[in-house]
Amino acid sequence: MAEPGSLEAAAEHERILREIESTDTACIGPTLRSVYDGEEHGRFMEKLEARIRNHDREIEKMCNFHYQGFVDSITELLKVRGEAQKLKADAFQGRIEVLNGTMLYGELSLLHVPSLQCKNQVTDTNRKLQNEGKELIIAMEELKQCRLQQRNISTTVDKLMLCLPVLEMYSKLREQMKSKRHYPALKTLEHLEHTYLPQVSHYRFCRVMVDNIPKLREEIKEVSMSDLKDFLESIRKHSDKIGETAMKQAQQQRNLDNIVSQHPRIGGGKKSKKEVCAGSDLEVKNTSPMSEQDSGILDVEDEEEDEEVPGAQDLVDFSPVHRCLHIYSVLGARETFENYYRKQRRKQARLVLQPPSNMHETLDGYRKYFNQIVGFFVVEDHILHTTQGLVNRAYIDELWELALSKTIAALRTHSSYCSDPNLVLDLKNLIVLFADTLQGYGFPVNQLFDMLLEIRDQYSETLLKKWSGVFRNILDSDNYSPIPVANEEIYKKIVGQFPFQDAELEKQPFPKKFPFSEFVPKVYSQIKEFIYACLKFSEDLHLRSQQRAGGSFLLRLLLPLQDLPSSRSTEVDDMIRKSTNLLLTRTLSNCLQTVIKRRNIGLTELVQIIINTTHLEKSCRFLEEFITNITNVLPETVHTTKLYGTTTFKDARHAAEEEIYTNLNQKIDQFLQLVDYDWMAAEPGSRASDYLIDLIAFLRSTFAVFTHLPGDVDAHSTMSGKVAQTACMSACKHLSTSLMQLLLEVEVRQLTLGALQQFNLDVEECEQFARSGPVPGFQGDTLQLAFIDLRQLLDLFLHWDWSTYLADYGQPTCKYLRVNPTTALTLLEKMKDTSRKNNVFAQFRKNERDKQKLIDTVAKQLRSLINSHHL
Repeated sequence: MAEPGSLEAAAEHERILREIESTDTACIGPTLRSVYDGEEHGRFMEKLEARIRNHDREIEKMCNFHYQGFVDSITELLKVRGEAQKLKADAFQGRIEVLNGTMLYGELSLLHVPSLQCKNQVTDTNRKLQNEGKELIIAMEELKQCRLQQRNISTTVDKLMLCLPVLEMYSKLREQMKSKRHYPALKTLEHLEHTYLPQVSHYRFCRVMVDNIPKLREEIKEVSMSDLKDFLESIRKHSDKIGETAMKQAQQQRNLDNIVSQHPRIGGGKKSKKEVCAGSDLEVKNTSPMSEQDSGILDVEDEEEDEEVPGAQDLVDFSPVHRCLHIYSVLGARETFENYYRKQRRKQARLVLQPPSNMHETLDGYRKYFNQIVGFFVVEDHILHTTQGLVNRAYIDELWELALSKTIAALRTHSSYCSDPNLVLDLKNLIVLFADTLQGYGFPVNQLFDMLLEIRDQYSETLLKKWSGVFRNILDSDNYSPIPVANEEIYKKIVGQFPFQDAELEKQPFPKKFPFSEFVPKVYSQIKEFIYACLKFSEDLHLRSQQRAGGSFLLRLLLPLQDLPSSRSTEVDDMIRKSTNLLLTRTLSNCLQTVIKRRNIGLTELVQIIINTTHLEKSCRFLEEFITNITNVLPETVHTTKLYGTTTFKDARHAAEEEIYTNLNQKIDQFLQLVDYDWMAAEPGSRASDYLIDLIAFLRSTFAVFTHLPGDVDAHSTMSGKVAQTACMSACKHLSTSLMQLLLEVEVRQLTLGALQQFNLDVEECEQFARSGPVPGFQGDTLQLAFIDLRQLLDLFLHWDWSTYLADYGQPTCKYLRVNPTTALTLLEKMKDTSRKNNVFAQFRKNERDKQKLIDTVAKQLRSLINSHHL
């Protein structure tokens, strides 16, 4: 149920609407005020809108209902107008016939009536005649006026026929200008001025036309210049599209040349761009306004790969340039036009030659830059060959020299930022295509080819940086353990990756192990990949480059290797070998040195690195053969660069060996830091010190690792024995030296005989280790000689055999030849001080007094020996 309030409001709104419909518009103010005073303003507006829609529908229905009647009424009125005109003509003809009949009737009646009657009749007839004659006179006056108008019309028609060609030509002129057909408009203006206007020059409108002719010429000149400006602006915006099309054409021509070179019997092919350009005569077309509105750039849909790429000139409508040139030539301002065109194109050239700041980031940046340059010079080349003097060869050469210097500078700057070798390689291919395209239009590009020498060096540097990361990843991810082989398939796979032959290993049953770790085949494969990458710089180039380049060194490098003469193959071979040497001597060597010098590297890893570098060193001859196979240049050829891989791997192996020796010595030092001798001990212990026992155990386990070095009977065992023997001897010498320093260090101010005896037990443990042969291959007591200095020094003090030492000192057969008197004196001083301080009552015993005197005597003699030795 609706509320009573809403029903009342609806009724009130309906009343107001009826009042508005029936009341004069000047008196509806109070009615509208009552609406705004109420609180239902929104609902009233809704009802008002609904009422308006209803009236609109009624009006539409009424119009539809009466429309046909309206049409019929108009048709009838048209018919009535025609009938009225016909009746008017008939009435005029009837009046003339009545007048003629009356006159005839009067003449006949005179024959039969008397004179009076005749007179009356004549009078009546005259009166009637006068009355009727008035209408005739009026009609005659009208006829006279009509004849005069007819003569005037005829004269006017003749004059108009004389003026009509002028007006038609002027109308044609305006239509041509409106449709932007400026050159035909200029020709029409000339015909109008020299042929038609002189015939009607006395007319005022003709004088107005004559006065407007200079303005029309100026208007044509300005409009044609405006079209030229639009053309130049569009050409600037679409240069990259024009250049892209020209480079696609050059690519297609190059592919065609390659096909022809591979199949000489296949003839035909496309004409060169020059032939097409020279053989085509450019016609100035009367294009439609829509075609000229886009300033000469035709829309071309993206072609499918199988469709022929349209010519660069097919993308451009050059008619604005030719029209403007013809117009300015006709107007006598050709020089002004030429100067303006060249000035604007120079400005555009500077804009085109300005590379974007981020051009080096992607290949598309370089491609767009090259496309714009090619598009610019394709347009200029076409203008050169299709116009008479608008541009000349000197102007083109000047622009090209500017473009060449700017382009090379931009390439030199931006290519230095490239860190991706694939991008550098793509850039090289793009530069070659760029140069090939412009050379096809007759531009000299030798400097661009020379620039590729720098790009080649940049490419080599980026390859080295990339492979540095590759080698680091390989070395970091390697487990530095021999590669296990579970079956024949894995064995053949690894042998296929790395040239390895071992008859003994082949005889072993599966599972078995290669002596090297995984980084050997991986590094070898990556070296080959690097060689392939270097080779890519000189591949995939067309044969026409050879003909165009003449004696160019670079393009000789860039030709396919199978088509190169021997001298050019040698250059490619030399380039690859030099780059490979840099890879081996700098990149790989640094990576190996970094791994070897790592803090956390263990002896096992170092041993495995020695093994791996040995096998990589042997593989260098296979790399030589690999390069020879792909370049067809024998190693014996004069000036052939040799690979330095052998030296690289030798240096790495020696560094690993030195690191083994250094690590062993560091481990020994770490054990020696645990030394805790009681230098004042009265009696020695029952066995060697704990730290030394642990140290000897560590050395035994360490040298056991060397037994796992490559097992080739001749080469590997010799290498393993040498490394193991050198490491063992180095460790023993370092241990002996460290023990000697420990005994003689300044901090040890006193020591007892018991402490010396304990120290002797430790040395005997070291000698026992040396006699046990921890590493095979030592002859006799060679390894024990590392401790000979300690042994003679300890024997001298423990046996107290000073008489023999002093008597035989300096003789080759001296028993204590390795004992230095300075060392002996230092140790003796420490024992003398101990004897004095620990034996308070020793001076009261004769034996102790004698011993003390003997020590003093020996010390005195040792000093004498030292002094005499220095003298």
